[in-house]
Amino acid sequence: MSQIPEAPSSTTASAAVVTPDIEALSVNEPETHNNKDNPASDPATPSATTWPPPYNYGNGLRRVAPYYFTYKTWCKQRWRGRTLLDVFESEFRDRPLAYYKKAMETGQIRVNGKPTSPDHILKNGELVSHTIHRHEPPVTADPIGILHEDDDMIVINKPSGIPVHPAGRYNFNSVIEIMRAERGPEWIAYTCNRLDRLTSGIMFVAKHPKAADRLGVQIKQRSVRKEYIARVIGNFPDEEVVCNQPLLQISPKLGLNRVRATGKTARTVFKKLAYYPPRKHPVREEDKDSSEAEGCTKVKDRPWLRKEGYSIVRCLPVTGRTHQIRVHLQHLGHPIQNDPIYANQRVWGINLGYNDPEALENTDEDIITRLNRMGKEEVADAVAYHDEMVDEYYKRKAEKMSGELCEVCDTPLYTDPGLQELTLWLHSLRYEDAGGDWRYVSPLPDWALPPSGMAGPTEVGSMEELVSAVKDVNPEIA
Repeated sequence: MSQIPEAPSSTTASAAVVTPDIEALSVNEPETHNNKDNPASDPATPSATTWPPPYNYGNGLRRVAPYYFTYKTWCKQRWRGRTLLDVFESEFRDRPLAYYKKAMETGQIRVNGKPTSPDHILKNGELVSHTIHRHEPPVTADPIGILHEDDDMIVINKPSGIPVHPAGRYNFNSVIEIMRAERGPEWIAYTCNRLDRLTSGIMFVAKHPKAADRLGVQIKQRSVRKEYIARVIGNFPDEEVVCNQPLLQISPKLGLNRVRATGKTARTVFKKLAYYPPRKHPVREEDKDSSEAEGCTKVKDRPWLRKEGYSIVRCLPVTGRTHQIRVHLQHLGHPIQNDPIYANQRVWGINLGYNDPEALENTDEDIITRLNRMGKEEVADAVAYHDEMVDEYYKRKAEKMSGELCEVCDTPLYTDPGLQELTLWLHSLRYEDAGGDWRYVSPLPDWALPPSGMAGPTEVGSMEELVSAVKDVNPEIA
């Protein structure tokens, strides 16, 4: 890959999201079906074989018309010896348990191509299939930016809120399928790195397996440096901060991680780029009187009264654990400002999981239960404290159960996501070869630029000051 200059600026939305990704049956072969009791062909409804994909656009969103789809997957090791209903209840979140039970009884969910009961005990080598009338959530209509393209590789600037691969409720509304729709049905993507659905920024998509293998080897050897940029709560320390806390996954279903001594080794370097104090707003008399009457202790119970402002922080992940940057920032007391999981008071309480490696303040079970409720009966509060953005936040529509059912399949329908649900303020800013052979840098996203009326940096410098903090223990990236 050749070196290219930094790409021109682009616009990104500032937002958050309600529910985390869910794991889906992963190996699929599309089929065309008709109704919920007796699937058969229906020319009025698209299927997974439809080309081009049934996209439509409106209100800044890319939508997909509902279509029929069959998931297929081999029995996973952790499913063996468990009932079919138990597996669907514990592994998949997008539909109620009553739906899965009925689908098994009507033959929409099958084992080895044959109808079976909810009490069927899964065994090694069995093939589970699930035919559904698929409803994909809308995603941002922002285009996938191309930072560089040659005969081997495409370097893209991924918008926030779009998953990379088909997964969970997403299929056509994924980076790979959107690019396929633009490049033709025969185009094959070979992704070289992974970004979470909410994370924006640089990704590498190889055009052939050899190119993917070459970059994959470099990434595994940790000779590729990567830098992220994050917008976090409060005034981050001025000096470089190295967080070495190990991470443990406490819920495979939710993809939830916590700092835990028994977890996997993880290391991230942080460096503050800028701090922007809160804007001063006049205090309403009723708020002033209420605060005085309630006493100073209420400030502790209502941390948004502190009006902390926010910092833009550079992040160098030396290891690559799931949610590593997000969890380390939470542990340090500076979670990403609009993180719907790790900066959510309804899940973590007023301290937002700060310095709780032994889970003494919130047990794993408490966190999982609260997080499971998000996006079902309530809208997730993804703002950790009240500042000038909160009034607008509550005016926007958030994705949750609408109370309506699909006329075709009786699936509970979600409302459209608001813009605040489509962005996490975490961006993959830079990838470069430690030996200096190549380097790609994206523009800073809008949310990382100085706010109106304030001065601040509009670009970052080299990675040397980040690398120098760990070069003795991680010489491979020096």
